[in-house]
Amino acid sequence: MSEIFIRKVGKTGRITLNRPEALNAVTHDMVLEIAAVLPEWAADETIAMLVIDAEGERAFSAGGDLMGIYEAMVAGDYDAPRQFWRDEYAMNAALFHFPKPVATFLQGFTMGGGVGVGCHGSHRIVGESSQIAMPECGIGLAPDVGGTLMLAQAPGRLGEYLGTTAHRMGPGDAILSGFADYFIAEDAWPALIARLEETGDWTLIDQAAAPAPPAKMADDLPLIDAAFGGETLRDIVNALRASDTSWAEATLKAMSRNAPLAMAAAVELVHRARAGDTIEGALTNEYRFSHRVAAQGDFQEGIRALIVDKDKSPAWAHDRIDGASPAEVAGMLMPLGNEELNLGG
Repeated sequence: MSEIFIRKVGKTGRITLNRPEALNAVTHDMVLEIAAVLPEWAADETIAMLVIDAEGERAFSAGGDLMGIYEAMVAGDYDAPRQFWRDEYAMNAALFHFPKPVATFLQGFTMGGGVGVGCHGSHRIVGESSQIAMPECGIGLAPDVGGTLMLAQAPGRLGEYLGTTAHRMGPGDAILSGFADYFIAEDAWPALIARLEETGDWTLIDQAAAPAPPAKMADDLPLIDAAFGGETLRDIVNALRASDTSWAEATLKAMSRNAPLAMAAAVELVHRARAGDTIEGALTNEYRFSHRVAAQGDFQEGIRALIVDKDKSPAWAHDRIDGASPAEVAGMLMPLGNEELNLGG
């Protein structure tokens, strides 16, 4: 059975992720298939728009396929995950720049690598079950797939909060943060997709949109801005510790599960993406961290603890939540010379 269905239907280019038993985790082959068809469809005058969806009720895509990456790292093969990221990030940039409307239907979990497929489009649709997150710090990786640009463009300091806590956003919060655009009840999706295929008329999405559920994070925005406005992760942790609120306590607890180096890098990556404001810049900086963390150890340990042994007790390289120094972060994000990601942007 194919992991992904790619075909032309009516006036649309159609991509359907088809690994529901694996929560539609994105494999290297899936990345390459998407990347191969995008230039062809961009030039095809019979295609008015792209429609991307996924099989199964539980997830649009819960992330990248981690087991192959883990096995390669255990064997000391760091080139395999690095090639996966190079190809994946190039595909993310191509989706970001696709010259026609791209509608994505994001049921259930859309996380990590799933965000890279589902959240760079022009018409990102969520429903009742949608949960969107950038949870990379929980496995020792920093937010990637161009996610740091979306985090940087979120209101206030929401990006730093989402990137370091891995907070899961329901449909209202996803729209508030800029990771989604429209709320449409999920039972209306099949008929809407059929009409899009028939007509290629993306304005049908605007017509079908309904008021989104309330954004639960909206009331916390002043707290988030106050706590996450620092220059470094250590500044943020100090601000949270100084805040005598149950919200700050819960936020520190969420962050305590995540890799200190990845969180410290996430803060810096969001700041750089905010200053640069290009997908190429965001992906280039993300790749520098990904490239190096493959050999550094936290990413391998994070996958082991969450997915392989499932003990949920990772032994990170730093034992304090704010233990990674600015110098270490700078070292992880230095240019890579001949290994630098080249997106031509």
